[in-house]
Amino acid sequence: MIEAILFGCFLTSVCANGVADVVLSCSLVEEGVGMGGMGGGSPFTRTPATLVLRDIAVGPDESLETLTPFVPPSIPDPDAILLEAKVTSPEIPNADVLLHADCNEKEVMCEMSRYSPRGSQESSDPAYFMVALNVEGVEFSTVLILQTLTVKKDQSTLIQKKLDLPLSQSGTLLTEVIFLVFSHIKSVSAPLRGDALLKCGFKQQETPLAQEVGVEWRLQHRGKGRKVLEMKTRLDDAEGSTVVFAERTGSSIEAAQVVGEGDASLTLNKLKILDEGTYICTVSIGHFHAQQVIQLHVIQPPEVSLSEEKLVLKANSPQTLSCHCAKYYPLDSQMEWSFLSPTDTEPTVFQDQGSLSSHRQHGDGTYSQSSHLTVPSSVSPGTKITCTVSHLALDAPISVSLVVESPQPDSYWWVLGFLVVTVIFFYQVMR
Repeated sequence: MIEAILFGCFLTSVCANGVADVVLSCSLVEEGVGMGGMGGGSPFTRTPATLVLRDIAVGPDESLETLTPFVPPSIPDPDAILLEAKVTSPEIPNADVLLHADCNEKEVMCEMSRYSPRGSQESSDPAYFMVALNVEGVEFSTVLILQTLTVKKDQSTLIQKKLDLPLSQSGTLLTEVIFLVFSHIKSVSAPLRGDALLKCGFKQQETPLAQEVGVEWRLQHRGKGRKVLEMKTRLDDAEGSTVVFAERTGSSIEAAQVVGEGDASLTLNKLKILDEGTYICTVSIGHFHAQQVIQLHVIQPPEVSLSEEKLVLKANSPQTLSCHCAKYYPLDSQMEWSFLSPTDTEPTVFQDQGSLSSHRQHGDGTYSQSSHLTVPSSVSPGTKITCTVSHLALDAPISVSLVVESPQPDSYWWVLGFLVVTVIFFYQVMR
């Protein structure tokens, strides 16, 4: 979460040009040594760390009087892990949500780890870190690649003990953001047979790491993974440089947006239940790559109907009324019976909620279920019986109703009487 030093519920300092610094409490995550074996335990170790993001843009409506300054420790501590990173180039999209996350009771999750670029040899100059930032309850998710800046060493230079890296005079590890991958959406819900847009973007520093960029989208669901789409192109927009492999029919990515805007979003058309799951967007530039994870939920609202259009009471003969909930996804749904008699102002829930059929799954993956209610003959005529269905895909529950009608005169005696009258009439005419 965000630390506070003075009286604010966040820690920032504001410069004259309308930028601020934010200090985050993080965890340095490392692979554990000798852990996760027969003795159990986590395969990773976590060490407290701090990240200072410098020069986050402040909106014009921001009250600068409430912002409190970040002051480096007066005595540098070689045991403390304190990273500084300027974020002006590349700029972190929506980074302003970090300013007041703590005030708004939104937890900031920050994890960092050492990072090795692909194909590079291990070296302490420069060193790289990957930092994952997420804000609880807010559509903010970013992965940063940080590169340490050169620090002139002399006899007074302190070395961070755990990382074996030189500290600045203020006791911090100086870094810069060289590459980031972000998403404004953590979870997407889309209707069956509809379309979905999974947003993923990237930025790199003004001096490009490389012109070639690769984008890969993968789907993970129930322990199985498969590639959805892969694209390779060049940011200098070289003609004929774009190659796209779409493994899933109806998946697409706009090469022009990748090149011009750093937009690697994936479009999925004609969704099926099998498209549901965890999507991983991986963007690669040169030796560097980072990912974003987005959940896709396929939903389909139910069709609700009653087995009868009307219900006529029969003396001493209970009747069965069925409520059909059809073609919905996901599985969970709730059905409730209630009645409203002519003398009441509020409906009453039936204590006996009837019997539920087993779920029936259709070829497209959707489900159906029915609830059967025994309506006693003692129910008053004019009573309104309602079946209410709740489901994740519905903005509000769906209700279907009918009104109980009074018993009709026995039709047999009515028909017999009509025939007798007709015979007498014709007898009189024929005489």
